[in-house]
Amino acid sequence: QVQLVESGGGLVQPGGSLRLSCAASGSIVTNAMGWYRQAPGKQRELVAGITTDGSTKYADFVKGRFTISRDNAKNTVYLQMNNLDPDDTGVYYCAAGPTLILSNIRNPQGYTYWGQGTQVTVSS
Repeated sequence: QVQLVESGGGLVQPGGSLRLSCAASGSIVTNAMGWYRQAPGKQRELVAGITTDGSTKYADFVKGRFTISRDNAKNTVYLQMNNLDPDDTGVYYCAAGPTLILSNIRNPQGYTYWGQGTQVTVSS
């Protein structure tokens, strides 16, 4: 059992930056990790994923603005978000999937563990 706790969300102006963190209660070294987001009235969607070997995949809407990274020694995954837009507003969730590889890292059904989410609001 792995518990995930997100932090780093908040209110930021358009064009600003935030760094989200996801701390795991146990080792994440054998898990692919993902960041999802859910805006009001919309389905949860993948923002970025990172495999056990550090390969990454991003949603098209990221457009080079976000970077996912992992620190296995700290059991933590990060999402650096730059040039934020009001459309980036939503609840951001961290997830861990022990069987995911790069080709299926977008599949939400493949994630076993989910955090409670952290709110990101982009507004002037």
